[in-house]
Amino acid sequence: MTRLQREAVDALHRNAPVHPNPTLAEQRAGFAGALSRPLPDDVAVRETVLAGRPALDLSPATVTGRGRLLYLHGGGYVLGSPGTHTGVTAQLAHRARLRATSVDYRLAPEHLFPAAVDDGLAAYRALLDEGVRPEELVLAGDSAGGGLAVATLIAARDAGLPQPAGAVVFSPWVDLTLGGQSMRTKKDADPIFIPEALQAFATRYLAGQDPTHPLASPVFADLRGLPPLLVQAGSNELLLDDAVRLAGRAAADEVEVTLRVWPQVPHVFQNHFGHLDEADEALDEAARFLSSRVRAGHEAQADPGA
Repeated sequence: MTRLQREAVDALHRNAPVHPNPTLAEQRAGFAGALSRPLPDDVAVRETVLAGRPALDLSPATVTGRGRLLYLHGGGYVLGSPGTHTGVTAQLAHRARLRATSVDYRLAPEHLFPAAVDDGLAAYRALLDEGVRPEELVLAGDSAGGGLAVATLIAARDAGLPQPAGAVVFSPWVDLTLGGQSMRTKKDADPIFIPEALQAFATRYLAGQDPTHPLASPVFADLRGLPPLLVQAGSNELLLDDAVRLAGRAAADEVEVTLRVWPQVPHVFQNHFGHLDEADEALDEAARFLSSRVRAGHEAQADPGA
């Protein structure tokens, strides 16, 4: 990352209003301001409802075929919405040429674990009930939304539902015990988080529940039977080891998994598309993975005996 790129990233983070002791409403407003990004010109966005929850439907003009992307936003299970993540969701949908739906799952502290997982599973089930074939369906999510995407896959498997064609997770938060070594070794490198901030999110979400529960911390889950995964992270983030350990756990459980770590970039650096070369490269890689998984599903459906 060049000096000019690093300055652009820092400027994006400075867009959020700063308060010495922010209320939850101020935190949510600041988060929204920091992540607000323009949409590609060819992506139409409309409000909808999925499984009883508000959602955004994003339809790029480049859509080919019947593939569908379910996106789960980040924000520590406390912040964020489909609106805060419209930019990155639209970029991914545009590049993958897939229609996307981003669901407004319930947030803590108003709604505690496992409300978010329940909403993720309900959204996934609703898409199947609408007629979206599992081989045409892919998931993606960032940070807590990345952990939620994996938890949704686990919950769907345990509910006897078919698995989707694949999933991409950006800087996934999959260990709410904060047990990764990078929580210490990357403390001075991470420009966004300190461990205490992550602990505050976990405390609000769990409210005393077991942080090792596999649907709260999928790094401790049995991942057998999950679809192919692409895990992306930056080297300058406290949650680096969450990504590394998730990939290792998936591999040990016979899940096809690809781990990519970009050096000297921060948590969910994909949000800095258009300013950071690595962000555009990562989104292109994620889009290729998703579209290839949908394409493979189409081919298997067309030739079931292959």
